Amino acid sequence: MEGAGGDNAAAAAPMNQWVHDISRLYQHYLDKSTPHTTYRWVGSFVAVVIYALRVYYVQGFYIVSYGLGIYLLNLLIGFLSPLVDPEMGVSDGPLLPTKGSDEFKPFIRRLPEFKFWYSFTKAFCIAFFMTFFSMFDVPVFWPILLCYWIVLFVLTMRRQIAHMMKYKYVPFNFGKQRYGGKKPSASSSDGRAD
Repeated sequence: MEGAGGDNAAAAAPMNQWVHDISRLYQHYLDKSTPHTTYRWVGSFVAVVIYALRVYYVQGFYIVSYGLGIYLLNLLIGFLSPLVDPEMGVSDGPLLPTKGSDEFKPFIRRLPEFKFWYSFTKAFCIAFFMTFFSMFDVPVFWPILLCYWIVLFVLTMRRQIAHMMKYKYVPFNFGKQRYGGKKPSASSSDGRAD
């Protein structure tokens, strides 16, 4: 009896080692892709185009696309939201400044860009995989789903933009800020004699 259990463990050991090696290799390439933001997003949008072509070609899987849209909206809200919501008032870390006299604190996202990209890409890959199984092709009238998603997107983004304006934060940085220094005043140039 003991020999049978030992044989299963011995047979499982190479399989476990193989799974471990594959996961380490996957993590290695994922880590190497981290600084290459543009290339990662280009690859993701290629996956989006492939998924869109697949859905268009088979003329179905609209409920999968709707679920994907809701998930992506949830990811976008996490990407645009600060780590600590100023409305809650409880914080262990830095808060966003709420007045002009407050100290500047950098914007820290609730969902970092890399995790946003990874979840975005993984969601499209899973949705693409689901399009090969007919059990996920639930017949629905897709224009109603599309209209409902657009209304949901507009209402959610309006609330998020109002939150951004109320607490005066912008979740994007557009490169290094440049300051022009002091500009000469108009009164000093007018008083000069020629």
